[in-house]
Amino acid sequence: MASIELRNISKIFTDPKRGELLTLDNISLDIEVNDFLCLLGPSGCGKSTLLNIVAGFEQPTSGTALVDGIPIERPGSDRGVVFQHPTLMPWLDVIENINLSLRLRGMSRSERHERAKEFIDLVGLKGFEHHFPSELSGGMNQRVGIARALLMNPRVILMDEPFAALDAQTKLEMQEELVAIWERRRCTIVFVTHSVDEALVLGNRIAVMTRRPGRIREIFDFDLPRPRDITSPLFNDAKRHVLSLIREESTKVATP
Repeated sequence: MASIELRNISKIFTDPKRGELLTLDNISLDIEVNDFLCLLGPSGCGKSTLLNIVAGFEQPTSGTALVDGIPIERPGSDRGVVFQHPTLMPWLDVIENINLSLRLRGMSRSERHERAKEFIDLVGLKGFEHHFPSELSGGMNQRVGIARALLMNPRVILMDEPFAALDAQTKLEMQEELVAIWERRRCTIVFVTHSVDEALVLGNRIAVMTRRPGRIREIFDFDLPRPRDITSPLFNDAKRHVLSLIREESTKVATP
């Protein structure tokens, strides 16, 4: 059974200047348990909107989205979300930012700190438990965001370009860390990115969307052994193929 099922998903936004704007058009997609699916497509094709529908932040205009067979009506603890910017509370230290949801549930300080330690170790932040966000690098703050999402032990992790603002070296380190976490935790990950290289480094399935209105242009398995050699012929063959799809879509005229 698929972890996430999208059935005929369409989304229309109302723009005061342009009227109704069809953003997603009749998308059907199954994302299996333990998949690492990367979602690619031209800018403005609706990748983040589709992710927000799975997160429960948006409702589709038509169609059905399900997690483990249950219709998605609102955000839930079965889906952790990691945003492009980690949105940490600047007045809380690392451990308190990670366990904030447990604090809001009324869990005792000692118990929630004990729960958080596992995830601090998992994302490589041991020794920084009592540092504040302003004292950390961008990559370390993003690690806090990932640990916070993992703490609730969700079945699905949704990631919206979480490494886009990082420098090249930190991005590579975070990609390696994320793959290691996925291999250990075996949760389902849906990862939105603009980078073809990033998608091919991370994903075991790649979904390429069309220009707006967003549809699924192509989806394929990518089982290159890890760690992936980005100079290998197989990697570069896949990269050329995905780039050709995106270039073709980018040259099309978007639906008004």
